[in-house]
Amino acid sequence: MLEVRELTGGYGDSPVVRSVSFEVGKGEMLGILGPNGSGKSTLLKMLSGLLPADSGTVTVAGKTVREYSRKEFARQVAVLPQLQADTFSHSVFETVALGRYPHQSGLFSAWSERDERAVADAMDKMGVTRYRDTQIEFMSGGERQRVFVAQALAQEAPVLLLDEPTNHLDIAHQQQLLDTIRLQATENGLTVVSVFHDINLASLYCDRLLLLDRGEVAAIGTPDAVVDEAKINAVYSARVKAGMHPEIPKPQITLLPGEGPPERKRAVKKEDIKVSGQFVHLDAEVPVKAISSAVHQAGAGWFRHFVNRHVDAGYRSDDATAEMRDWLSGNGFPLSQTAAMMTAAMTEDAVIGEYGTPDAPVVVCVTAGVGNAVDASIGAGREMYAGTINTWVIVNGHLTDEALIQGMVTATEAKTKAMHAEEVLDPLTGTVATGTSTDSLLIAATQTGVRYPYAGTVTELGGAIGRGVYECTVRAIRKYRVRKSAAERDGQ
Repeated sequence: MLEVRELTGGYGDSPVVRSVSFEVGKGEMLGILGPNGSGKSTLLKMLSGLLPADSGTVTVAGKTVREYSRKEFARQVAVLPQLQADTFSHSVFETVALGRYPHQSGLFSAWSERDERAVADAMDKMGVTRYRDTQIEFMSGGERQRVFVAQALAQEAPVLLLDEPTNHLDIAHQQQLLDTIRLQATENGLTVVSVFHDINLASLYCDRLLLLDRGEVAAIGTPDAVVDEAKINAVYSARVKAGMHPEIPKPQITLLPGEGPPERKRAVKKEDIKVSGQFVHLDAEVPVKAISSAVHQAGAGWFRHFVNRHVDAGYRSDDATAEMRDWLSGNGFPLSQTAAMMTAAMTEDAVIGEYGTPDAPVVVCVTAGVGNAVDASIGAGREMYAGTINTWVIVNGHLTDEALIQGMVTATEAKTKAMHAEEVLDPLTGTVATGTSTDSLLIAATQTGVRYPYAGTVTELGGAIGRGVYECTVRAIRKYRVRKSAAERDGQ
């Protein structure tokens, strides 16, 4: 639908855009990215015909821009500039209705039902219908922006050019606007080209991205090909970390701060873990990075509080996550800063140890009960019980994501070895158990001090994790058996 070939141009004798080429098909959304001064808005002006090109061509529906009259071109291409001129006072309806001008013919054109429907539909999509009779000079910047987008949609052109359409909008209206445009592209075959400052928004909503660097194409392709740490670092001269969105397969970046003051040393010692009959609690001095299978705040994040809560063996809940949130709130734990798991084992029997070097210890905490032990190789179809073996590993060091995951593998292998050494059997099969039905594991790191790229079993860090988890799990299992034997004696 839109084809650009070797486009070069700008202002005066110095071209701002140089040899830019790309195509955008029907139903496709292309995002244009680049730092300030890279030529994004200039390129959009050249696409819209507002700025003549020095060389190259822009073709829309098989015809170059120069072959169209202004009115014919407006029926093909709708444009939302970065800055809107609103010299004359108009109501919202009148402003949006200006989008129908390309469809009028003759000196005294009649306003048609189609015109009325197009304007009403555009206002509804942009959520400005209730402002129909409001004068736009009395509206906020974000409200005006939505009105002008409605004007572009009312134009009903098959190509839509947008220059930073989310300017002045809060996140809810950013979502509404981009959801609407994305839907128009998907369902009605609209061809969309939009300039973005926000790389993450562009990645979320666009099929492809064009990255400009000083007027030239630095990269073009799908978001996962363009939103690359090395490319973004090179073009923007900014430190970023790229990762995938938690719900859809689109890359997102996180801005990393520049070099600041020396890092504040954070340390976690075994004495920092407090044990009671209700729960085990670690209150870290400052947040530490963790990944876990906790009931509350599972996955990766930064937390100050870590809780292992005791529940009865017969604990049942239709929504354990909601019940845990209520319990945490009732006990004064900040929900956003707390990772919490639960266990049917007695929390006062928690085993805590320090391993590795004294200046960078690995702190391990294990609670264990093996009454519902399971052989994982033949464990399907069992009833779920409250967790009984919960393991914490807190590393006083800086771990990569790879090391965090390797640490989980190493800890799991060490736990399984402890089960074998203690000859814990699956009561249903008589085979050696590998864990219990709902075990939980947490690996955390202070992210200061010694850097650990790996945590496999043969590394120094992996060795400390393996030894610590193995020894603490063995001791915790033995504590459980002693308590169980005493209870059975008392019962007799």
